[in-house]
Amino acid sequence: MATRWVHCRDCGSDIEPPERGLLTSLCVFCGEESARQERSSWTVVPLHKSNYMKVNLKSDLRGINNKGGLVR
Repeated sequence: MATRWVHCRDCGSDIEPPERGLLTSLCVFCGEESARQERSSWTVVPLHKSNYMKVNLKSDLRGINNKGGLVR
C-alpha cells in the first residue's frame, strides 16, 4: 500500500500523513513554532505546599508564591 503524502498547512512542504486519529497537518518545524507561540501566553507556577496553577496574566504572578497565597 502506497503512502499518501500530505502538505504542511503553513509552509506547504511534503510530510507523511499523520497517525490515525491525529488531525494535525503541520510539519515538525511549523508544529514546533506553533507550540512555542501557544506556550508563550501562559506559564505554570507552583503554589506553596499546594498544587500547580496555570497563569495567563503577568500581574497574577506578583506575590503568588509568598507562603500565604496571592499578595497584592
